[in-house]
Formats: sequence, C-alpha cells, structure tokens
Amino acid sequence: MQIAAACARTRAGLCAGGVALLLAACSTTAPDMQAIGTQPPAESAQATARRSDVTFFALGLIDTGYRFGGKNPEAGFDCSGMVSYVFREAANISVSGSTASIAKRGREIGKEELQPGDLVFFNTLGRPFSHVGIYIGDGRFVHAPSTNGRVRIDRMSNRYWAKRFEMARTYLD
Repeated sequence: MQIAAACARTRAGLCAGGVALLLAACSTTAPDMQAIGTQPPAESAQATARRSDVTFFALGLIDTGYRFGGKNPEAGFDCSGMVSYVFREAANISVSGSTASIAKRGREIGKEELQPGDLVFFNTLGRPFSHVGIYIGDGRFVHAPSTNGRVRIDRMSNRYWAKRFEMARTYLD
C-alpha cells in the first residue's frame, strides 16, 4: 500500500514538473534561425503533405486500365487524364488539358530537383510533350502508358524513357 501511494505521488510530481516545463517552453520565443546559422525548411509542411498525398494517390491507381481520353478510374486513364484526376482529388489543384498544355503551366525544374509529386514529360510520339507521369522518388514515376494498357511504375533511367525525357515541372510549391 505504501509503495502504491509513493508511486502515485511520484507520478503526480513528474506530471506537474512536465507541465511546468512545457509551459516554460511555450512562453519562450523561437530562436532566430539565421542567427544560429541554419535556414528554415525550404518547403512548407502543407506543400510536403500535398506531395505525399499526390504520390500515394497516384500509387493507388496502379493497374487501372488505359483508355485514350479517359479521365477516371472507372473508364480508364490516358496519361493527362490520370494526372488531372490525381491532382484534383489528392491536392485540389486543377491540372487539366492535353499533356502539351499541362507542360506550359507550373514551374519548370531541373531533373536533379525532382521531388515526389512533380510531373515528368516525355516525347513519345515524335512531338514535344506527348506523355506525362508523376514522379514518385528514387528515379521512378507513375503513368498511364498505352503500351500494356495499365497504370504502372517505370524507371526514368530505363533506356526508352531516358532517351525521351524532355522536362519536369512542379505544381506543388
């Protein structure tokens, strides 16, 4: 009985001490990031969350059927339809039109700047910006190719895609 009472007093003391520390921490001002030699994160938490949402939503469409002009999972997707659907549903961003028109908007980024959720564009039909996919990281992207007729993941280093890569754009920052 005495041990239980001592434990209860100790827990109460620890709890009160923890609350006091928490309140003290909350009452102090945040240090100036530049003064201590660090920079704030380059991307907001909201942008990071949007990137994750877009990436995971796109991954959820793997194996959905291909259909030229398709814009939803029930009908099937073409590449621009898949991108439009993912961005609308996962990030509430309107990215619509043909692949070429999607390539004109957003902000162009270098291949070395790619982050999950960015768009990658390819010349697959002998004309600029004829295919688009969603970069998911580790040199891979999700897309709706007509070949094999299903949404899938491919590597950008694959000889076919590497030869046809044109540019990357971001809509998420």
